[in-house]
Amino acid sequence: MKAALGLIETVGLTSAVTALDAASKAADVALVGYEKIIGAGKSVSVTIQVAGEVAAVKASVEAGVMAVERSGIVLAHHVIPRPHEEVNTLIDEFKKNIKNIENKNEVSKSKEKQNTSNKSSDKNEKSSSEEKK
Repeated sequence: MKAALGLIETVGLTSAVTALDAASKAADVALVGYEKIIGAGKSVSVTIQVAGEVAAVKASVEAGVMAVERSGIVLAHHVIPRPHEEVNTLIDEFKKNIKNIENKNEVSKSKEKQNTSNKSSDKNEKSSSEEKK
């Protein structure tokens, strides 16, 4: 990887989303992973991992940290420029985790749609049977 990896660790999901929003708007970076840890700083911490060109990642991490500091707590942040090839393996694992989560969300949404359509067809059957009586 000739790019960089940026990490921002915050207290709470809201702060992590705020950091990601600001980081994504500040420069051309991609979210490659996130991690939730219970018990960090006696709270729940969320770490986001972004990747892109070195200058873009530095700018995005800085913007993300500044955004969180206005309303939340940043536990740590770091940029690794041009990480070792072994870090690529870690980034690939981050990406797989995100794809797995997206797939689970899609399955849940399709099950919800199925349940909703089943409920509406049950209602239609009940109303038609009541009309026959």
